[in-house]
Amino acid sequence: MMPPVTEAPPAPRPRAFVLADDGLDRLGLRTSFSRDCALAVAMAAVSTGLLWVFSGVLESREGVRLPPSATALLALLVYGQSLMLCLRRMRPVLCVGVVAFTHVGVMALMPPHVTAQGLAPFIAAYTCGAHLPARRAVRVVATVTAATALAGTLVAGRLLEALIGDRAVPVAFPRTAEGLPVLAAGLLAVAVAMYGASAFVGYVVAIRRDYTELVRVRAAEAVQRQEEKAANAVMAERARMARELHDIAAHHLSGMVVQAGAAERLVGRDDQAAREAVSWIRTQGKETLDGLRLAVGALRDPGEEAPSEAGAPVPGADAVERLVRAERALGARVGFAVEGERRELPPVADVTVYRVAQEALANARDHAPGARVDVLLHYTGARVVVQVENAEPEPRGRCRGPGGPQGAPRGLGLIGMRERAQVVGGVLEAGPPPGGGWRVRLEVPR
Repeated sequence: MMPPVTEAPPAPRPRAFVLADDGLDRLGLRTSFSRDCALAVAMAAVSTGLLWVFSGVLESREGVRLPPSATALLALLVYGQSLMLCLRRMRPVLCVGVVAFTHVGVMALMPPHVTAQGLAPFIAAYTCGAHLPARRAVRVVATVTAATALAGTLVAGRLLEALIGDRAVPVAFPRTAEGLPVLAAGLLAVAVAMYGASAFVGYVVAIRRDYTELVRVRAAEAVQRQEEKAANAVMAERARMARELHDIAAHHLSGMVVQAGAAERLVGRDDQAAREAVSWIRTQGKETLDGLRLAVGALRDPGEEAPSEAGAPVPGADAVERLVRAERALGARVGFAVEGERRELPPVADVTVYRVAQEALANARDHAPGARVDVLLHYTGARVVVQVENAEPEPRGRCRGPGGPQGAPRGLGLIGMRERAQVVGGVLEAGPPPGGGWRVRLEVPR
């Protein structure tokens, strides 16, 4: 079973941003639109103060006193700019377009040499750079910048002249063939600084935000992969331990059950034979305990003292002959042959050969009692083959292979053998041979 997908933790943010978000949440402003509306209202309030300051500076330094109608129209344009920020994230192109249009209206109410603007154009351009694709943001900002500079050149001061008279408006850049290019260049420089620079800052912030998100996601993926590797390692170790414990218990305990039944029948009839059977059971029980200690010893903590038996060598292919002698001691007819020159195997492959032979002999004892079993170890230069084949059992039973009598499930025997073979890159074949019975054949590369 794979571990659950680990959700990427949120990216850390400055404490000021966290406090601001908490404050807006407490005020009920939890959506982007509601927060943009709050920003628009705040900018409208700030624009009121800026408009009042600007009117005083214009009158004191330029000698231009705006009539009430011009002041009202200027306030309407500035408030319209600010309130359009409600749509800055929902419709950024529409927002920056309307803001630029009102900006041209503000320039028509100002003397040509005076530049006055609120904060709305900066915020609208910043939003385009931060939320639009790069190419589209460049097209939109370039269009707005060029249109604002061109339209401003044509209408700068016109509306103010119509309201208070052209003689009352000082003109630093006269509308002549020589003055218009200078006025256009100045307005273009202001528009580039206002819209272009703000959009560039927004683009940089967006790039930084995307990079931080990418780093966060990759870090979460790395943590998840590490957790999956750890979980897979744990599952593989559990499967290995299950195979070891199954092979040890299935082989030795099944033989002990057979001998215990024989000893029970011999009590009172042949006490010497019964004592020998009990002695064999005791020996097998000790060997079983030693094998279990060896398998479970891997689960101990590194600093925990393990019993001396845990350091015993793991049985390998050389111990297959001892398995055959144990089966013969149970009264089974088991043949054993070795072909080729004995060669050393890697430790895992060596244990695999032993455990497969052990499990195959236990299967033969359980499912084909009384049938002859032949065990073959064949060594070549490139591989080692172990084969355990049993004939048909006596008429009282019939060999059914790993399925057992009457189709009863055998457990993890065949599955464990196949898993062991896969671990060492071997090939396991199990099934009835042409002459009947059952054959288990394992081929392991050296």
